[in-house]
This record gives sequence, structure tokens and C-alpha cells, in this order.
Amino acid sequence: MTPQPARATRQKRQQTIVDYVLEHGDATVAELTELTGVSVMTVHRDITELSDRGILRKYHGGVSAQPSTVFESSSDFRRHTHTADKRALAEAALDFLSPGMSLMLDDSTTALALAARLPEVGPLTVVTNYRLITEELRGREDIRLISVGGEYSRTHDSWLGLSAQEMIESFSVDVTLVSTSAMTATMTYHQEQEIVAIKRAMREAGSTGVLLMDGSKVGRSALHRLDRVDSFDHVVLTGPVDKDLLAEMRQLTDVRVAEVA
Repeated sequence: MTPQPARATRQKRQQTIVDYVLEHGDATVAELTELTGVSVMTVHRDITELSDRGILRKYHGGVSAQPSTVFESSSDFRRHTHTADKRALAEAALDFLSPGMSLMLDDSTTALALAARLPEVGPLTVVTNYRLITEELRGREDIRLISVGGEYSRTHDSWLGLSAQEMIESFSVDVTLVSTSAMTATMTYHQEQEIVAIKRAMREAGSTGVLLMDGSKVGRSALHRLDRVDSFDHVVLTGPVDKDLLAEMRQLTDVRVAEVA
């Protein structure tokens, strides 16, 4: 469903606030009022909502950034970032799918963008630990949906933990499609150890592994190493990507660049 204009405007304004606070570390209400051009009361409502969602930390007279592990992991935050890139990655990922396949999708919002396109492919079996993907696909007649259980994480809006990992390891699917927080030319990363274990298990469960990454994540690292780039059969990126870095990646695996509309 397409957001109503007022909601879309609020989301865009709140994204502007988040980007500003992340860049500067903190901001006063007066700064944000000048930045957004709305009333002080509206800014107060926005920062209260962002604080309640765990994205920013509210204090008297202003707001500050949460630690990176919080805002980078928040499903609600990730859903509203780089949306055009995610649509382009979803479009490109369809090339790896055909009717009758089984696939595994992680709890990335890039995978969520792909899930919305899966009914176009035809009959598929989909395994996922992401609640929003199960909501997207539960009413689709051509999709056999298998939900991975475990300990529910409100931050990620997905099921994690040892029981989830063990269930994932019990599957063998045709294709695994995942995203992560950061990558260099040779290595992928994530800031949370628990998520690394789940994503590794997912990649190993797939006969073919596909990594979907928007350009903002390329050339970065995070706390924990996930997998080497050459452990994925295909990598799909959105640009711009440094030409030397892209050439180095292409010596390791198949790398494709998706055009963003």
C-alpha cells in the first residue's frame, strides 16, 4: 500500500532528522526546527516518536544518536533508508529465481523488498526468520511459506538465537539471498555477533548464495567478520562503487551493479 501524503512527508522529515543527528552526534530542538521548517511542536512529536522506536535518544531540549548497533539494527529505521536502492536490488535478484525454487531470505529490509516481488515468479518455497516477510507473503497462494522460529527480537523484528540457527541448519534450499551491514572488496561484516551466526547458517543452507548490498555499505567494515566475498556466488550492488574496489571484487566472484531508478 502506498503511504498517504502526510505519512510520507512525516517519514521524509524524520529521515532528515535522523541523518542530521547521526552526522552531528546530537541536535537541539531549535536546530531541527530550522532544518525541517516545521513547528517546534511538530519537531517534539517527531523526536518523541523516533525515541520511542529506539532510533534516537531524547534528552531535555534535544536529541542524540543511539549507539550504532541500535540504529543500524532497528528494522523500523532500516525500512525507510535507501528504498530506491532496495527496489533496484530486488529487481536484479529476480534474475536468480525461477518457478519451483526454494529460497531463504534473511531479516534484511532488502530481502523484504524482494519478497514483495516474489509472486511475479510463480510457485516458490520461501524460508525466512523475518516477521515482515511472513506478513508480506502469508496470503500468497503460490508461495509455500516456512517461518523460522526462535527468540523474538523486537529490534530486528525477527526470530534469532540458537533454536533459530539450528532450524536454519536443517534446511537445504536452492538459493539464499541476504544482505549485511558492510563490506570491503574481500570481506563482509556485521556489527552483531548473533546476527553473524544466523546469516552464516543461511548462506551455508543455500546451494547458491546471493549477497545484495546498496552502495552505502560498500567500502565499510563493522565489528564482526561475516564471510569472505568469494563465499557468495553472486554479489549485486547499487552504485556508485569505486572502480578499483569493484575490479578487485570481480576477481573473486560474479559482481553485478543494479541501476537505481
